[in-house]
Amino acid sequence: MTLQIVNTDQAPSAIGPYSQGVVAGGILYASGQIPLDPQSGEIVSGGIAAQTKQVLQNMKAVVEAAGGNMNQVVKVTIYIVDMQQFSVVNEVYGTFFSAPFPARACVEVSKLPKGVEVEMDAIAHLN
Repeated sequence: MTLQIVNTDQAPSAIGPYSQGVVAGGILYASGQIPLDPQSGEIVSGGIAAQTKQVLQNMKAVVEAAGGNMNQVVKVTIYIVDMQQFSVVNEVYGTFFSAPFPARACVEVSKLPKGVEVEMDAIAHLN
C-alpha cells in the first residue's frame, strides 16, 4: 500500500514525530489539531470558542491539502479539558459541518499539548 503524507503550511507544522495527515487507500487520517495559528505558531486567544474555530480551520486545511473537503470527513474525535464547555465547542463545530454529519466522539481529558483547551482529529473518505 502506498502512503501519501499530507503537509501544508495552512495548518501548524507537526510539533513531534508525526505527519499532519496520512492518506492510505483513499482514507485520510488527520492528526490531532490544536489551536495554533499556522503563521505565528502561537495559541489563539479568545477562549474555547476561538480555539475550537482555529482547530477546525487547521483540520480543514489538512483535509483540503489531501485533496478533500469537510463533507468527506466521516469521523471526528474531540478532546476537551472541560466538558462544561461542550455546548460552546458544539456550536462552533456545527458551523464547519452540514448534514449528514460525521460520526463523532467527545472525551474530557486532564491536559492537552501546550495547555490548550481543545484538540480534534479526523478521518475522511477521499474517494
